[in-house]
Amino acid sequence: MTTRTATIMPTDPILILNQWFSPAYPLGSFAYSHGLETAIQDGRVTSAQGLEVWLSDVLEQGTGHTDAIFVHAAYACEDEDTVRALDAHARAFAPSAERLMESLQQGDAFSRTTAAVWDANLPALSFPVAVGYAARALDLPIALTTSLYLQAFISNLVSCAVRLVPLGQTEGQGVLQHLSQLCTQVAAQAGEEGLHGLMSAAFASDIAAMRHETLNHRIFRT
Repeated sequence: MTTRTATIMPTDPILILNQWFSPAYPLGSFAYSHGLETAIQDGRVTSAQGLEVWLSDVLEQGTGHTDAIFVHAAYACEDEDTVRALDAHARAFAPSAERLMESLQQGDAFSRTTAAVWDANLPALSFPVAVGYAARALDLPIALTTSLYLQAFISNLVSCAVRLVPLGQTEGQGVLQHLSQLCTQVAAQAGEEGLHGLMSAAFASDIAAMRHETLNHRIFRT
């Protein structure tokens, strides 16, 4: 009689990353508009074309660019002390209270879920730092991790605009498709620049996030 021993095969990195950045992963990302709700209420974003311009700036000149740098930097951290120091840097770089809350709450949810599912030692960190540090722990490719992180970030904002502008679902997906290559480019640039490349010039987005804190009527938390 032959006895068979079950072999546990490693999961494809793409499948892990798809799980992390799926809307089903319990991060609560759907509750955050990243200031976009303010821009839509102000009439600054009223169409698919306007949304694409807004999100391109956020990716290249704002949070997309800085988050990508922090994902890369966290991937290079070899111990918890180093990643906590980086996390303090990331928190200090948040331009408003709501932006900080958005990053910390998603990062905490990501760390708790990922630590439980993959039995990883992940402290509570801001979202991009948590993703980069977890990707290192699971030996996932950093370029792909960062690109998909940015795509998920933009996808969430597209969904926000689809509901609030409103846009058609097909229009929203068209915006996301147009920005996909930009996600890859920003991710690659972040890897080359390192922390010395930290900067933000998406002032309209940052001011919209600040003004969102005092909106009388709002659906999203940020």
